Amino acid sequence: MEHLLLLVIPVFLIAGLVKGVAGFGLPTISIALLALFRPLPEAMALMLVPSLATNLWQALAGGTLRQVAPRIGVFLGCSALAAFLAAGHLARTDAVLLSGLLGVCLMASAAVALAAPRMPAPGARAEIWLGPPMGLASGAIAGFTGSYLVPAAPWLQAIRLPREQFVQGFGLGVVLVNGAMAAGLAGGGMLPAELGLASCLGMVPAFLGMEAGRRLRLRLDEAAFRRVVQMALGVLGAWLVVRAFG
Repeated sequence: MEHLLLLVIPVFLIAGLVKGVAGFGLPTISIALLALFRPLPEAMALMLVPSLATNLWQALAGGTLRQVAPRIGVFLGCSALAAFLAAGHLARTDAVLLSGLLGVCLMASAAVALAAPRMPAPGARAEIWLGPPMGLASGAIAGFTGSYLVPAAPWLQAIRLPREQFVQGFGLGVVLVNGAMAAGLAGGGMLPAELGLASCLGMVPAFLGMEAGRRLRLRLDEAAFRRVVQMALGVLGAWLVVRAFG
């Protein structure tokens, strides 16, 4: 347990700091850092509790959940279903290959965020029939890699959710997907007690990091900080790809 805590404490302090300043990124940052030292399924298990706790607060804060939940409910339900099924198959999948897939996802996410393209908004009818496959793709990638960013975040931006609805809707998505992943990992025997306890202990540095990040946010240029974070994610992703396929 001591060696896990030596890894968990600094990782979740950093991930919480990023989330406190930028408002996102705890699952992705923590997964990317943990996957440098541990097999990806273990990294996903360690990430679950801090991510659930911090994003549950994000999903419930504010007053727009009643407006956004019905609009993206089918998308989120498909995400959770796909994440559960994918996480349940992790034990039968090459962990090194999955780390490489995570690296590709991180690089794609960083490229999209840095390019900041203005994606065309789908019409109301297109949004209805595109939502389920986008949810399934987002959940499957999250279930296999732990990262619920691509294509979930670009899709929620493309349908032009107002800022507060986007924040709450994305937070709710992370909660549902992480819960489904936890069920899938537990069902596959990949959530042992030691990892579960270490994940619970990760909540403390995660919330401490968030509070420090919230205070730093008042002094830093948030847009510049987000760019630095995305570039760092791209570099981490490239390293994971090289390690997996090099």
